[in-house]
Amino acid sequence: MSIFAHRKTLDLLEGGYASVHRGRSHDFDDLRAYVPGDEVKDIDWKATARHGEPLVKRYIASRRHNLALLVDTGRNMAATAESGESKKDIAIMAAGALASIATQHGDVVSLIVGDEGGSRSYPSGQKDEHLERLLRVVDERIRLDAPRSDVLGLLDTVARQLTIRSLLLVVTDDVRLGDEHMRLLRRLRARHEVIWLTIGDADLMRQEGSRGPVYDVQEVAALPAYVRSNRALRGLFEEAAVQTVVDSERELRLLGITSHRIGSQADVVPGLFALLEKQRRAER
Repeated sequence: MSIFAHRKTLDLLEGGYASVHRGRSHDFDDLRAYVPGDEVKDIDWKATARHGEPLVKRYIASRRHNLALLVDTGRNMAATAESGESKKDIAIMAAGALASIATQHGDVVSLIVGDEGGSRSYPSGQKDEHLERLLRVVDERIRLDAPRSDVLGLLDTVARQLTIRSLLLVVTDDVRLGDEHMRLLRRLRARHEVIWLTIGDADLMRQEGSRGPVYDVQEVAALPAYVRSNRALRGLFEEAAVQTVVDSERELRLLGITSHRIGSQADVVPGLFALLEKQRRAER
């Protein structure tokens, strides 16, 4: 798998993904005939002697892409996913997998986490130890006693503070996107490329889960068993949950943001493949 970026970079310092531009770096490409204006230091003297005419070295421009992981670390991310696993474990696995793909291609990865207690940024890096530190941050911040989620605040922080053009991976659970979310996402899309990964919520109305207590960790409240046993209420709940997913995907698509939804650790690899393939095929 690889990450495809549609946009060109603003300047040479920011870099571009899989750049085909020529330039000076350590990555040798091939030789070509000398033309007036070429630097003398680029002449390959041994090849010139063998060939009988001046030949200069060409290099592939070394340009990095910046991947920023935007992870919702509110307490709802410590809740249960569709598969019965922890959303946190799925989020860490997905973010780590994409970060690993990026660094293997020479890119750098940074992290921005946030909840109602505020947002915090962690600098970019490329080594395995750096990625492990970032993932440990996510693991430590997502707790049942953490503040509530605040995706709006996280997006606002990124819009105000992230100046380097980047590929943004937003990792959160099922979120109902409002007007303010859309405004911030439009602002982010003006400068960055955004991909959105949703960790699917557990179905609180499943009959097999009715034997024990079920809690809404976001609001710290129990869902009464009689509510889950009511067929009409279950139908309304399922309808509303499906509508939230459909509406969010439609709004993101209208903004030109590629999105995908996963519900288990087993979905991570095929889900990332689907997400990156949609990102590659998306029109810009």
